[in-house]
Amino acid sequence: MQNFLSDENVRLDVFLAQKLKQSRAQVAFLIENGGVYVNGKIQNKNSFKLKMQDEIHIKTLPQTKNSAKYEVNFELDILYEDEDLLVLNKIPNLVVHGASSVKEATLVDWLFSKNYTLSNLGGEIRAGLIHRLDKDTSGAIIIAKNNLTHQKLSEQLKDKTLGRIYLALIDLPLKEDKIIIDKALARSIHNPIKKSVVDENVRGAKSAKSAFVTLLNSRDFSLIAAKLFTGRTHQIRAHLASLNRHILGDVLYGYKAKEDLRVMLHSYLLYFIHPKTKEKIFVKAPLLWDFETILLKKFSGGEIDEKISLEFLLTLFDSFA
Repeated sequence: MQNFLSDENVRLDVFLAQKLKQSRAQVAFLIENGGVYVNGKIQNKNSFKLKMQDEIHIKTLPQTKNSAKYEVNFELDILYEDEDLLVLNKIPNLVVHGASSVKEATLVDWLFSKNYTLSNLGGEIRAGLIHRLDKDTSGAIIIAKNNLTHQKLSEQLKDKTLGRIYLALIDLPLKEDKIIIDKALARSIHNPIKKSVVDENVRGAKSAKSAFVTLLNSRDFSLIAAKLFTGRTHQIRAHLASLNRHILGDVLYGYKAKEDLRVMLHSYLLYFIHPKTKEKIFVKAPLLWDFETILLKKFSGGEIDEKISLEFLLTLFDSFA
C-alpha cells in the first residue's frame, strides 16, 4: 500500500496521476475499483476534491487473470521473461488490445490464453500493456505482470530510460544521414485514421519527436533506424510522410508501389532498467522473415548484422538529445 498526503486542493484523479505518474484513465480504473482510500474511507469518485492534509492510501488491486475473448490460433516468441515482466516479438497483422471494432484475437487474448497474471492499471482490455504497437508493426513489446512493475516501467517511458529503436525499409533515401523531426501531430482532416504534422497550436495537436538514421542504401529502398522520444500513434509513419518518405507497404501514408507488402516497420531494440534488480536490460527482436528477405536481396548478412548490432545502433543515437 502506498500513502500520500495531499498538499493542495485538487481533484483526486489529477493528484494521483501526478503522484503515480500514470494516465488519468489508469488512475480512474484504480479509483473506480475500490483501490483508493481518503482519510480511511474508500473513495471511488474520480472528481472527489481533496483538501490540504487529506491522507490518501493506495491499495494494491488483484492482478488481472481472465480468459481470451476470441480463439487464439497463433504463437508469439518470448524474447525475455521473469516473474515481473516479459518481452514478446509481436507478429504483423496482430492488434495489441481489444476495442469495439476488433473482431479477432489480440495480443492480450494470447496472454490470457497462456494463463498469465497481468497488471491491471490499464484495465482488463489493456492488461499488462506499457506501450502499444500498430497492427502492422512487428517486434518487441514489453508486458507487466504486476502493478508495481507497470508503474515503474510507465515512469521510465516518460523519463526516457525505457527506450525503443525501430528499423524500417523506406522507398527513398533520407536527404540527410541523420535527422530529427520535432513536429506536433494531430488527426488528419482528410482521413480520421491518419495522423498529420501540424502547428503545435492546432487543436488536438500533440508534441512528437523522432530521430532517423540511415543504415543501408540501395537503388530500390533504404534501411533506416528510428528512435522515439515520444510515443504518438503512427508517429514514425507520419513523420516520414512529412519528408515525402514512405515505409514499404504503407499505402495509408502514401507508398505507391504495387507489391503486396505489410508495413515494413519493426520494433527492433527495447531497453529499460529492471524495476526490481535495477539492471539495465537490452532486448533485441530478431527480424521477421519478410523483412529479412527484402534486405537479403540487396545486402549480405554480414553487412546487415554490422549495421543493426546493438553497439552500432546505440553509438549512432548517442549524439541525439
